[in-house]
Amino acid sequence: MWEQIYTPVGSSLPLSALVAAIPIFTLLLLLAIFRRPAWMASLAGLAAAVAVAMGVYGMPARLVAGAVSFGAAFGLFPIGWVVFCAILLYRITLESGKFEVLKDSIGHLTNDSRLQALLIAFAFGAFIEGAAGFGTPVAVAAAMLTGLGFEPFYAAAICLLANTAPVAFGSIGIPIDTLHVTTGLPLDRLSAGVGRICAPVSLFVPAYLILVMSGWKGLKGVLPAAAACGAAFAGTQFLVSNYMGPQLTDILASMAAMGALLLVIRRRGGPAQKHSGRTIAMAWMPYLLLVVFVLLWGYQPLQKWLNTFTIPVEWPGLHALVRRMPPAVAEPALYPASYKFTWLSASGTACLFAAILSAMVAGLSFAQFGKVLRHTVKQLALAELTLASVLGLAMLMNYSGATATLGLAFAATGFMFPFFSALLGWLGVFLTGSDTSANALFGTLQVVTAEKLGQNPVLMAAANSAGGVMGKMISLTSIAVAAAATSMKREDEAKLFRFTLRHSVFLASVIGALVMFYAYVMPGWAP
Repeated sequence: MWEQIYTPVGSSLPLSALVAAIPIFTLLLLLAIFRRPAWMASLAGLAAAVAVAMGVYGMPARLVAGAVSFGAAFGLFPIGWVVFCAILLYRITLESGKFEVLKDSIGHLTNDSRLQALLIAFAFGAFIEGAAGFGTPVAVAAAMLTGLGFEPFYAAAICLLANTAPVAFGSIGIPIDTLHVTTGLPLDRLSAGVGRICAPVSLFVPAYLILVMSGWKGLKGVLPAAAACGAAFAGTQFLVSNYMGPQLTDILASMAAMGALLLVIRRRGGPAQKHSGRTIAMAWMPYLLLVVFVLLWGYQPLQKWLNTFTIPVEWPGLHALVRRMPPAVAEPALYPASYKFTWLSASGTACLFAAILSAMVAGLSFAQFGKVLRHTVKQLALAELTLASVLGLAMLMNYSGATATLGLAFAATGFMFPFFSALLGWLGVFLTGSDTSANALFGTLQVVTAEKLGQNPVLMAAANSAGGVMGKMISLTSIAVAAAATSMKREDEAKLFRFTLRHSVFLASVIGALVMFYAYVMPGWAP
């Protein structure tokens, strides 16, 4: 049994934290300074994480291998699986010629690229996030925007910025449910807490998106639409999260946002429609099927049956072979490494069924489907490598204790902990690419630290999830998904990271400031 240590460098937390952050510095250096593609940066970061785990933390080689392979498996499935099937669906619409009709139908609503971005990247993307999550909204929305004529870089950037507001309630509320299981705190209070932090930010995200995309002059032209979209989404997000729970928050909020946008767009008018209603319905069929299958997969009775086919794996060479120690956890505890091969119940499989049925409805031959499949495999090869490498890095940092070292360094900030509590969640999502994983990683640490500092534990746990959503846009998993979906040039991946980094830091700081407000100015408003 190997026990984690959190101050391996001279028993000093600050020095240990600096060393623990070497893999992160490696990623930042290669992406932001040397402008290397994401797959190269992720492999270098993984190599740095291996060196730190073995050379500094003294982690045995067999455990290192177990942690890296465990993370890589998770990166390829379910995350990589979702990405592959989402792009396969998009390629089918292209091969069948349906995407041109789909594009014209959106153009009939509006040919204003700003409104198209709000409708697809923000509102429709939020719906897919609420139903599926795990990279699906970025993959689908970015591919659609590229098909509509957006430059690949800007399509990817817009979708990454838009995929912030809904992330904490994604996949039918899985991040909040994970936080509830990890911390033992009441689900309804956690849902309310995250909603109270996220809703004020969601209010201005649509306007912020257009501001980044088109500047102040561009925003002024569509301000009523951006305001209506933000108000509808944020208001519904607040009400549902506080009074119904996390499961339907994104789905209902996104539907409200789409409804508000369509009302505003209809008042503006649009070009004449040149396709029949049946032709348009057939063009949208792949995405309608995607929505139907994803919602079916989220239906609890069916989901329960689908999960009976899940293959659980206690990861060899890692499961229950590492002991987490205080103060990262309240009491010494074995660190499980349970992998679930959800081959049938995964949202990626729902997307696959939608893709296969779409190909049949569109009349693609077996040869045409095979061509699409081969093209998708070729397009996503390096993206899948990036996903495997990044998740391998993240899991290795988790199991070696390096992530806990960084978490404890944030926790040592005292009075400023509410602010840094949000940044801790941000760091967790940057590392893992998942708000769910970040909540599992830091949820208990947030609660333990909050109780030691006399803070509201529900607020701090909620801050972890809310702050985490802003790390989504800079995680290499998200960058890889967006780049793959838009067929972006490899050299533009580093540019995309640098572009989203400043927005990510700013928005995460806004979340941190909101948590400080709830903690010290209006504690009665906190859950």
